[in-house]
Amino acid sequence: MAFGITDLKKGTIFQLDDVPYRVLAYGQKVMGRGGSIVNVRIKSLIDGKVLDKTFKGSEDIQPADVNYSTIQYLYNDGTTFYFMDNDSYEQIELSSEIVEENAGYLKEGDEIKAQLYNGVVINIELPKNVYLEVTYSEDAVKGDTSSSIQKDAVLETGITVKVPAFIKQGDIISVSTEDGTYRERKKD
Repeated sequence: MAFGITDLKKGTIFQLDDVPYRVLAYGQKVMGRGGSIVNVRIKSLIDGKVLDKTFKGSEDIQPADVNYSTIQYLYNDGTTFYFMDNDSYEQIELSSEIVEENAGYLKEGDEIKAQLYNGVVINIELPKNVYLEVTYSEDAVKGDTSSSIQKDAVLETGITVKVPAFIKQGDIISVSTEDGTYRERKKD
């Protein structure tokens, strides 16, 4: 079932020339009696290329046949990330290009969603927030414990995030996977 150009909101996955794309940005212009024009920034789910595309009012857009499966992160060897399909127990190998910046939010044993196109994993989707342990951070200066003071903290996966001064080594914190910002300290 095809959908119209105004359905191309941010996050929508559709197919163009037999390639699945995800909409990154959406803008619409109404042209009087001429209908509307939609400008979108799209990212290929196959090779990661980002394009700007304009659609006119009468075009039909085909939804991409993308399925989702839950997979578990096992380990990586620097260039390849290894996952296990939770249904078939089959091992899946993904290159570091597919995992990209998501690698800093993955710990062994984490369950995530995989996007499959024609039976092949083309992308992984992390939860909005993940809990990670602080492995290193500078001690707070006495008297400087307000939440507006920020410092760097290294997390168990190797990424560095800005955290409030009261966070210390060994704390488990919630980090946004969208922009890498500190959200909260895990309550015991």
